[in-house]
Amino acid sequence: MVYTLAASTLTVAAPLGCDASEAEGATRAARPRSDTVVTGTDDEMLVLEVTRENKVVVRLPRVEVGQGVTTAVAMMIAEELDARLADVDIPLADARRKGNQFTGGSSSVSSLYDPARNLAATARARLITAAARRWHLPPRVLRTRDTMVVAPDGRKATFGSLTEAAARIRRPRVSSKPKPASRHRVIGKPTTRIDARDIVTGRAQYTGDLTAADAKPTVVARPPTLGGKAVSVDDRAARALPGVLDVVRVPGGVAVVADSFHYAFKARDALKITWKAGPLAGVSDAQIRSRLKAAVPALGAPPRGSTQIEARFEFAFVSHAPMEVLTAVADVRARRAEIWFSSQTPMEARESIAEAVGLPGSAVTVHVMRGGGSFGRRLNSDAAIEAALVSKAAGRPVKLMWSRADDLRHGRMRPASQHRIRASHDRGRVVAFAHATASVSESYSGITTASFRAASPLPSDSGLYNFGKLSGDSGSVELAAIPLGAWRSVDSGTVRTAEEIVVDEIARGLGKDPVAFRRTTLRSKAVKAVLDKVATAGHWGRTMPAGQAQGVALHEEYGSCVACLVEIDAADPKNPRVTKVVMAADVGTAVNPRGLEAQLMGTAIDGISTVLRAGLHIDKGAVREGSYADFRYARQRHAPLRFEAHILPTGGEPGGAGELGVPAAAGAVANAYARATGTKPRRFPIDF
Repeated sequence: MVYTLAASTLTVAAPLGCDASEAEGATRAARPRSDTVVTGTDDEMLVLEVTRENKVVVRLPRVEVGQGVTTAVAMMIAEELDARLADVDIPLADARRKGNQFTGGSSSVSSLYDPARNLAATARARLITAAARRWHLPPRVLRTRDTMVVAPDGRKATFGSLTEAAARIRRPRVSSKPKPASRHRVIGKPTTRIDARDIVTGRAQYTGDLTAADAKPTVVARPPTLGGKAVSVDDRAARALPGVLDVVRVPGGVAVVADSFHYAFKARDALKITWKAGPLAGVSDAQIRSRLKAAVPALGAPPRGSTQIEARFEFAFVSHAPMEVLTAVADVRARRAEIWFSSQTPMEARESIAEAVGLPGSAVTVHVMRGGGSFGRRLNSDAAIEAALVSKAAGRPVKLMWSRADDLRHGRMRPASQHRIRASHDRGRVVAFAHATASVSESYSGITTASFRAASPLPSDSGLYNFGKLSGDSGSVELAAIPLGAWRSVDSGTVRTAEEIVVDEIARGLGKDPVAFRRTTLRSKAVKAVLDKVATAGHWGRTMPAGQAQGVALHEEYGSCVACLVEIDAADPKNPRVTKVVMAADVGTAVNPRGLEAQLMGTAIDGISTVLRAGLHIDKGAVREGSYADFRYARQRHAPLRFEAHILPTGGEPGGAGELGVPAAAGAVANAYARATGTKPRRFPIDF
């Protein structure tokens, strides 16, 4: 259902994350006076306004962190309104008090697809009806294009010139249903991001660019070990330095507030702090691996008369390491607080900030900023809560920035995990498949908000292949002070990667080609189609020089599926280079194929990084890595020389795509490396 809000411009709303009865009540309660121009959003609503300046504004209850969701929503709106894409603005909504404002789980496009199109289609019907009344013409003869209504005789009226009249219309005289896919001219067309120029010219505003409230630069001195605490602080030398405004203690360490970040970092380094070691001070990788291995549940007895293929896998901790370091602006006063930062969970963040500073949630305003990358890191609001605590203690607005080392050594990370898989085959087919896992679980006393963690997609849940009896179980190891977080593709990035490696080894054990074997055992026609596409486009099975090989892997999740084919040069096994990646995806309706291609390219880099290069070491209770120099995420020189993305035009409701490609890319890289080197990689990254 779509509702028209009382306003002097056309403003319509669709319920988002609630049922219609709740939405209707919320709308009635939130309606402004008839002479008010609505520029914001209502709780539980996706709201569209046509302004007098001929702009279409939809304040988005999601965050833009580089995934292109603002462009996708702008395309949906432009499609149904027949508006120019340049006339559609998609600002980010502040934290609300009700509804769904969660960005994650590859759900943004699929959750917004129907509400956004219904909104725009309703607005279009009212605008046409308003023009028909003005011109005394039947509405059915009017058309819309380029943010205008056009009459058969050539008369034109911009949406902005019609918005006041359209706002008074309750029963449009033309259909307000969204277009059928056959009439789409924007949705499905490869489109450059609407914010691309702003990003490359520096006009795009991130939290670090803000001058809000004259907030003062702030950094924090943090303990050398995870979970460490400051016992004593001598800040005399730091306070004596120029530009230093205050030094305050917070749960994560000791904060310095100064006139510039240069002064803040200089003063931070001048602090003399005695630290109490964290609870993991005697723990390193070897002990963690040993405990994880012991925590993997035992597998049940295999079927009688079958032959077993068994494998164990280890995956290291991995940092999110977004390009933009964590930054938050906080202005906390006695009776209110205002926070600016990039958040995937702003509603939960507001409540956590309120609790931390001792204010009711209604007194805290959270402004959602665009983020320079996330990959799950901004589901948690550590930096924002810390900034609020510093602001309260210092009695002034602050702009807190975590350094790269701060985030790598004290930030969230994908948990380390181990896997044991056993495939049982008999007379040329798999009759049972068992997968048991153990991962580090969170026991973290630091400042945090609720984190998002999907259920482990064990074989008993997924069933990608016809592998007979499926079974799975999971265990965990609790490590106090380890700050964990949902990392792009959550559990699938390790679970499916391990399974796809084993699928290759099953095929090898049965003397079958990996692609041919998959084709005969896959359950889904859609998954077979993406596999066939990469096999054909990537010339699967072509002759390659010694030390080079191809690998393939698949994944199905979020109502979508993907296949990845990788070519690798591992003539020097210690310095492998992925030379080619071919991916094919079926996501139903791909709103912006160019954006989807970019998402798949990013997941290919994630697969290359986490399989070949990048992991975090725990060394006597501390994270060893502190920069991109030693947390060795893939750089340009490690990227494939050739990348192809093929989007299968299957239509239907859009599925998820942001995280979809990670497991397939990681599995394909691992399988290519195994075939090129004649080895069976079991620990990732392989150089760990």
